[in-house]
Amino acid sequence: MTDRLTPLELMRQLVSFPTVSRDTNLPLIDWVDDYFSSHGITSHRYDHPDEPKAALFAHVGPWEEGAIVLSGHTDVVPVDGQPWDSDPFDLVEKDDKYFGRGTCDMKGFDALAIWAMVEAHHAGIKRPLQIALSFDEEIGCIGAPPMIAAMQPVLPKGSAVIVGEPSSMRVVAGHKGGTGFNTHVRGFEVHSSLLDRGVNAIMYGAKLIEWANEMNAQNQSATPGAMAAMFDPAYTTVHVGMIEGGTAHNITAKDCYFAVDFRVVPGESKSDWEARYRARVAEVEALMQAVVPETKIEISPRFDVPGLQPEVEGEAESLVRMLTGDNASHVVSYGTEAGQFQEAGYSAVICGPGDIAQAHQPNEFISVAEFNAGHSFMQKLVTRLCQ
Repeated sequence: MTDRLTPLELMRQLVSFPTVSRDTNLPLIDWVDDYFSSHGITSHRYDHPDEPKAALFAHVGPWEEGAIVLSGHTDVVPVDGQPWDSDPFDLVEKDDKYFGRGTCDMKGFDALAIWAMVEAHHAGIKRPLQIALSFDEEIGCIGAPPMIAAMQPVLPKGSAVIVGEPSSMRVVAGHKGGTGFNTHVRGFEVHSSLLDRGVNAIMYGAKLIEWANEMNAQNQSATPGAMAAMFDPAYTTVHVGMIEGGTAHNITAKDCYFAVDFRVVPGESKSDWEARYRARVAEVEALMQAVVPETKIEISPRFDVPGLQPEVEGEAESLVRMLTGDNASHVVSYGTEAGQFQEAGYSAVICGPGDIAQAHQPNEFISVAEFNAGHSFMQKLVTRLCQ
């Protein structure tokens, strides 16, 4: 692989790997490793200790601190049950759009970052450039922290991170923090005709889900603070997206499983929201145990993603504003790995091609115009690093 592939050729290759979070991403990582190696770029890996997954990071240019870091994730969400018009893992160009799982979120950016690394290496840049490709972003941004830790002793410390989540090439300087908890309600089975003598795990779990609805209603009706008002919606949200449990329609459910997730606006504490949830769990558990003492509710952390805090004269934001010409202030409600880089001491910003509305959708796409805008951004970045 000595040819220098175009961004489109790179995106086509990346999309062809079905890197759904539940599955391996190693074929993609191996391919990128080989591609970089063919151009004289040394890659490094962080290998998941228990699963066939890995992160990849690399450095080009002078071996010194202060690199610009291009950050992307390699995993994608499932396509199960979605009505696709074409093979999700075969890039299709139609109606000035590129269709395929991950084109928008975020293999389009990954392809552009890989292209920029090779171009920067051959151009002899004067300021270093790095790439960081993670795994398991889609299930709670859990792959980035160990990757960031693994980078520290191997590469010179970068100073500014560009996380290429789809932002329509707008400069996004802040996002909500997120935290989530797996919840297991352990009830007591009896025939449903003897409902008062059993503990229906689903029905008691519903009390916790209704608490989430109540919190959303309260938060929505409250007057947001100045920072919260920048977001849409302008309040902390509490969400339950999946639920499982029960044995039969005529048996009180012994088990109920669901996850409660919080997207927390700046100015509010994730730990405070955890404490409020745990307090409500304790109340519901007491009601259960008044009927059958051995019943209980178990909760365990599912993910914890720090928010991205807008920086005062932040290096990453200043650089991306100069390259894009975007001087407006943008924040988003979804979480990214940018807050994790910021927490590790990097200046961080979000800027990438594509519209977040297309992420995770059937017939996911990135427009040709957006992809070309991302390419132009990378060209400008490489030129600047040569100066």
